[in-house]
Amino acid sequence: MITYFESLLEQISVHRVGNKLQDEYFTLSDSPLKINDELLQNLLMQYFLKPFEKVNEVYRLIHSTDDLELNEVYHFVKQLFAQPDKFHEISQQITRHLFDVSSHPKIKGGEVYITLFRDVQIEGEVFQALGIFKSETKETYLRVYPDGDGFTVAYEQEAINIQKLDKGCLIFDTEEDKGYKVVVIDQTNKSAGEAAVYWKDDFLKLKIRNDDFNQTTNYLNLYKDFVSEKIDDDFEISKPDKIDLLNRSMKYFKEKDTFDFEEFSEEVIGNETAATSFKEMIQNYETEFDVEIGDSFEISAPAVKKQNSNYKSVLKLDKNFSVYIHGDRKLLENDFDEDKGMNYYKLYYKEEK
Repeated sequence: MITYFESLLEQISVHRVGNKLQDEYFTLSDSPLKINDELLQNLLMQYFLKPFEKVNEVYRLIHSTDDLELNEVYHFVKQLFAQPDKFHEISQQITRHLFDVSSHPKIKGGEVYITLFRDVQIEGEVFQALGIFKSETKETYLRVYPDGDGFTVAYEQEAINIQKLDKGCLIFDTEEDKGYKVVVIDQTNKSAGEAAVYWKDDFLKLKIRNDDFNQTTNYLNLYKDFVSEKIDDDFEISKPDKIDLLNRSMKYFKEKDTFDFEEFSEEVIGNETAATSFKEMIQNYETEFDVEIGDSFEISAPAVKKQNSNYKSVLKLDKNFSVYIHGDRKLLENDFDEDKGMNYYKLYYKEEK
């Protein structure tokens, strides 16, 4: 999704925010950071941008009133793209806003990096991008270096691991009227509650873009939940049959270019009552999350590839066996052995590999 082999870090300002509920404050630097060391610049580029290489979801900045100007980050970003000479001043305003929303006791303090990149590629196009990053997790590192005829070991506390970006977002200078293209990472605060959502919801105010990738992802996630849980409300269905339904759905998404609900219902679900129940589940989801999935859309191959690993085709039998079911469900039979008082499965195959 994101490539940066031709990108350049043009500007960077570093500040710090604490948690105001813990009587911590924010610290704003007086001037941008000047980096003359090429190696350091490359390390920072890796730290900030490499985590986005595998990010597929694209978001937009929004506001509940539909007036984008009321979204603080949107206001600041729009101003910065129009007046890059005010970069540092605007970076201070963004940091103040982040401090203002850091109002949950579990939110950690940390350094805030506001950056301006040139030539970052998203979806095959190159744009200028504003980056906002926050480092919350600190680690201790050992340093070993020669000392006379031997070595000395030292350590550095409160250091940052450049392989672990805690929080970050890239806002691309395109589609301004729609809330820009935004990609986001949040590796910390994944537990439930305010601390888990303040970065995306309170600070940035994001809504995921309703494109082919997200439509495909939503359908696959909803169908998995439907088969795993909701289908039991209407039918008595065995675990192998559930796995078969999931395998058939993944096969459909891998082989088709376009999703069609009627076709999917007939070829995959194969039962009118179940199809109606699944349709109701989709409609409830659309209402709850204010998103339109639709009955027909282009299937996103990257989304299918990403979801494929979440579709488990393993039948676990006590603690003794795990059976991987990839093909024809008819080659697997199950029954009950009255003498042993145990269930059993019978598998048919032509050759052993």
